[in-house]
Parts: sequence; structure tokens; C-alpha cells
Amino acid sequence: MNGKDYYQILGVDKDAPAKQIKEAYRKLALQYHPDRNRENPQAIEKMQAINEAYAVLSNSQKRREYDAMRRRFGSSATNRFRQTYTQDDIFKESDISQIFEEMARSFGLRGFDDIFRDLADGSAYRSFEYRRPGIHARGFFFQARMGPKGVRVKLPGKTGPLGKLGRKVFEKLGGVEFAEDGEDLHDTIRIDPETAAGGGPYAYYLREKDKKLVVRIPPGIRPGQKIRLAGQGKDGRGGGRPGDLYLQVKIKRPLLADIRKKARRWLSKNR
Repeated sequence: MNGKDYYQILGVDKDAPAKQIKEAYRKLALQYHPDRNRENPQAIEKMQAINEAYAVLSNSQKRREYDAMRRRFGSSATNRFRQTYTQDDIFKESDISQIFEEMARSFGLRGFDDIFRDLADGSAYRSFEYRRPGIHARGFFFQARMGPKGVRVKLPGKTGPLGKLGRKVFEKLGGVEFAEDGEDLHDTIRIDPETAAGGGPYAYYLREKDKKLVVRIPPGIRPGQKIRLAGQGKDGRGGGRPGDLYLQVKIKRPLLADIRKKARRWLSKNR
């Protein structure tokens, strides 16, 4: 399923309205639900693909950006889209969990949380519940491995109010080292029009890590597009993954155009 067109995955036309996209996803999600495909290991991969396709096409902004990439890059649009968005960004604000809960109630199947727990290492899965006056939080974490500092724990998702709350809960347990993914870095690069049109290498100095990188500029890149360098963001802690580096592209003005512009200004002043 790697790189396959999102519209093809859901079986809808590129002009399909949002309602049709949701209906197509519900049909496929029901068809490939793990509870209905216990003897079909390929169903998991299919389920992951339709989840990703729906998460993108059900979001109007992401869909517009994906459509623009399809018009420009054709069959490689999906892979280029993944270079722009992380998995967390792709599934952010998606209603996939809600749809799974609706199917669970209607067809007696497991909901999203139960499926997620089943796909994880059952021996490492732990849940928690935190109650205080005015605060009620529920969640889960994964015990990644034992280390020299004790148990290392991975909390899913990016850091937020609930993530911080969960850490405070587990700090009280003692002997816990939290695995935390590194933050993404963002910067801007300026390239000449020739490099933008034909692509090629670009020397970039990453100040945060004091290292030199050679960035591959894809042919036909446009101003404002971003290039993702996986693993080049801030380092993770406690065994967490490093973040990514996103470089937004700006294109320099052609030198000849600047000369002509200055010449026209000089002529208009000296007539």
C-alpha cells in the first residue's frame, strides 16, 4: 500500500464530496475490521492504509494540499505528502476513533481503544485513571524496556495537558524514566531558480546540532513547500525518537530580472 493514491485506497473519485468519502471509509473500515479478519493478516495493513487515506481526505486543508501534489507530481504525490506531514500531523483532529465507536455499538465489534491495545504488545500495555476534584483523566502507556535507571515508559501522542498530567501520576510511582520524542525543528532556506526547477543538492548547516547536511532539492519545488528531514530534529529523551527537521523553501529572484527592474526605474527617473 506504500505510496498508493489516497482516492484509490478509498475507491472514490477525486471530486467526491466529504459525505461520500466518509461513507466509503465506514464501508471499508467495517469490511477490514480486525474482528472480521482474524485469519487474514493482510487486513491489518489494509486497515492502516484506509485510516491514513481517510485522515487526509476528510480534512479540507490536507485534502487541498494533497490534490495540489497530485496535479504536480502524479503517482508520487502520496510519498511527497508524507515528507511534509508526520504521522501525528496526518491523524490530528481525525474522527476515526468516533467512527470505530459507532461501529462497535452497531455491530458488536471492538472499539478503537481495544483494537489499539490488541495490536500493541499485550504484556507491555498498561492503563491508568487519575481522579481529583474537577479533574478526571484516563489513558494508557507502554513499558518499552528495562534500563539501568529502571522502567522506561512511553506515553503516546505529543506533549499536552493530559500528557503532563500522566507524567505527574507516574512520577509518584517511582523508578520510572519517561521516553519522550524530540520536538520538530523548522527553518527556511533560499534557493536559486535553477535549483528549484531542476533540483539538486543544497548545503545546509544545522546550528542546533552543529552539523552539516546535504539536502536533496526535488525538481519543480515551489515557494512555500517544505522538505522533511526525518530524525534531524531535537533528540528524544529516555529512548524516545528524535524529531524531524522541516525546511520551508523560498526562491531567490532571478538576477537578470532584478537588473531589468532597476534599469526601468533609472530610465523612468531620467527621461
